[in-house]
Amino acid sequence: MSRKNKKLVILLLLIVAVIVVVPVVALPGAEFGGSDDAGSEMVTEVTGQEYEPWYTPVLEQALGGELPGELESLLFCLQTGIGVGVIAFFMGRMVERKKQEAKKAE
Repeated sequence: MSRKNKKLVILLLLIVAVIVVVPVVALPGAEFGGSDDAGSEMVTEVTGQEYEPWYTPVLEQALGGELPGELESLLFCLQTGIGVGVIAFFMGRMVERKKQEAKKAE
């Protein structure tokens, strides 16, 4: 890894750390909840009526009840891992394509 790339990686890691730490420090006592909860609360606030979902998730119908939290987390992590894998695959292909084009140009 070249010196320039090392500096770039360190800079990006510092930016990520700042993005993670600043909201926690700047907003003490803030609640960081999910968008589902925030959306249903906003609907209740605007309409004055309790929000009722208009569908039931497929897995909840198949299992006859709500998914356990551990299974829900596992499925979310699996989905995230697949997404990261797809993105990394295509980024790797672009890097390799760039290297091949540089070799052909020489």
